Amino acid sequence: MPTVRFAGAGAFVPSRVITNERIAKAFPGWSAERILEKTGIQERRYLWEIDERGTAIAPPENDLPIYPASNTDMCEIALRKALKNSGVEPRELDAIFLVTCSPDELNFNHDAMELHRRLGCRTDTFALVVDDGCGGTTYIIDMAAKMMEGGRFKNVAVVASTLTSPHMNREVYTDEIVPGPGRKPLNAFLSAYVFGDGAGAVILRADGDSGTGILSTLSGNTHEQLVIRRGGGGMKLPHQGRARPGDMAFVVDGQKVAESYPVYMRHCIDGVLERHPELRSEVKRYYFHQPNRRLMEFFTQSVGLPPERVAMNVHRYGNTSAAGMLILLAEDLESGQVRLGSGDLVLVAAVGASVHYGAQLVRL
Repeated sequence: MPTVRFAGAGAFVPSRVITNERIAKAFPGWSAERILEKTGIQERRYLWEIDERGTAIAPPENDLPIYPASNTDMCEIALRKALKNSGVEPRELDAIFLVTCSPDELNFNHDAMELHRRLGCRTDTFALVVDDGCGGTTYIIDMAAKMMEGGRFKNVAVVASTLTSPHMNREVYTDEIVPGPGRKPLNAFLSAYVFGDGAGAVILRADGDSGTGILSTLSGNTHEQLVIRRGGGGMKLPHQGRARPGDMAFVVDGQKVAESYPVYMRHCIDGVLERHPELRSEVKRYYFHQPNRRLMEFFTQSVGLPPERVAMNVHRYGNTSAAGMLILLAEDLESGQVRLGSGDLVLVAAVGASVHYGAQLVRL
């Protein structure tokens, strides 16, 4: 049975910096100082500009092509970097799995199919969009690795992205929703403060020996709603009169995230190390989903992980959802913090949204 390894990674993060002062002015709720105090986030990156009233500014169509301007553009950059990093050609890919909850077009696997077209992949290369959030990347890596161990696929691209900025609208992101019976309303402005744009990609290749590659992997489901978005589906379309502005927002349930994140992340870490307890002290870098800096720091301290081994960029980029772990890995590879083929041991783990969770223990 072949061993699946991480053959390469790539990332794209926009250069446009949105400070706490700007986001607090656009979406009144907390002050810039309180955003920093509560989340540890200093700034986030946006692909699209926003005006002072929190309205997203689309790229001028008469100047197209503007590059990058879309979710697919970001994903293409990240994926091409990952392919170059891995030495794998686009026509060698057997599948592209794109994990995102913010595609350019909702239906028919649009963004994955567009990547397939742009890269010139084979007609029998699978191209699928997986509608998922923060925990979706490790969840899909687990699924893909198990498929590859069966011998059908040799090279698989897992791409992950979040594109928050086009969704920004003050009416939407200062509205409230009621998460459930007897619950207090949640205001959407917290989500405007924490999320940023970005894309990451990893190439999985089924050719490693038994001592390298993914040494342990897991995924699972529970049914808590950590992030709520009710609009856009058949039950809450705007023309039905059954939706309110907040239904179109991605609304973080901050209390549930704070309660659930440590539980599932600890489960992920312990789960992938269960078969290799002797390797716990050897893990060089941890790539975790990053809800915000404060929660990351609390969790790292509570489980006794050395802070210098836990990669983090959420304070500069914002919460990049499913893309976060792959962006961190790609940046570490680029800086030389870890190296492919070096034998460096890393651990990737994430939980999010409805809940999907997953983790991998990987020898690079």
